[in-house]
Amino acid sequence: MKTAVETQRQVNRQELEQRVKNMYREVALHPEVTYHFEMGRGLAERLCYPGAILDELPVPAIESFAGVGYHFDLAQLQEGEFVVDLGSGSGMDVFFAAFQVGKAGKVIGIDMTSEQLSKARKLSVDYGFRQANFIESYIENMRLENGSADAVISNGVINLSGDKARVFQEAARVLKIGGRLVLSDIVTSVKLPESISCNATLWAACIGGAMQKDDYYSLIEESGLRVMEVKKNPYEFLSNSAKGASRDYGIESISLLAMKK
Repeated sequence: MKTAVETQRQVNRQELEQRVKNMYREVALHPEVTYHFEMGRGLAERLCYPGAILDELPVPAIESFAGVGYHFDLAQLQEGEFVVDLGSGSGMDVFFAAFQVGKAGKVIGIDMTSEQLSKARKLSVDYGFRQANFIESYIENMRLENGSADAVISNGVINLSGDKARVFQEAARVLKIGGRLVLSDIVTSVKLPESISCNATLWAACIGGAMQKDDYYSLIEESGLRVMEVKKNPYEFLSNSAKGASRDYGIESISLLAMKK
């Protein structure tokens, strides 16, 4: 029987990357379009983002928000901290984190989609978030120093990676001792069949790349991080096919906190 990591390796990485870029290019440029997933402020508020902080953030970033959970309650970001957001998109979580760490802090968003980066960079200038910066790179290969970050965050992105073990290793590498990985992501109760897990189209739809949650937690632990807390999020897909997969395979959104030992 193939392991979860071996199944990931069978996915056509180049095709997957292009499909993900195409999907999130549209999310950046056309947030008004209906996708298979919910977006925008209504989603953020249903996931428990505080409205008072959302009021302080760039509206266009909120419009393109396509996260799957709320994890800032677990993150407990402090004034002056350095935070890295994996798969930062149009920047809503970067700006949220920047609001919490203040002008003395620093937040870097990492994304591979140029349209998302362009939008986020413009918003950071237009709205005066000088502590927020954005890097074009892959979350499997961050161009950041060892032991430099207080917190690494991510929202609905790691399930899109074809090498999740590498993502967690990179997160552990850039975190300080005692630093925390705090994320929201899509996981499953059972392993997905290869007809789904080896389909790049379904990966780009945030379904095919979902890993069985015990395997997911094991990869985090193997990277040198310790899972401390996990909670389930009130997240739902919109399309009938995604809802069917959620029902058949126990696909759900979770948020978790892991600490670097």
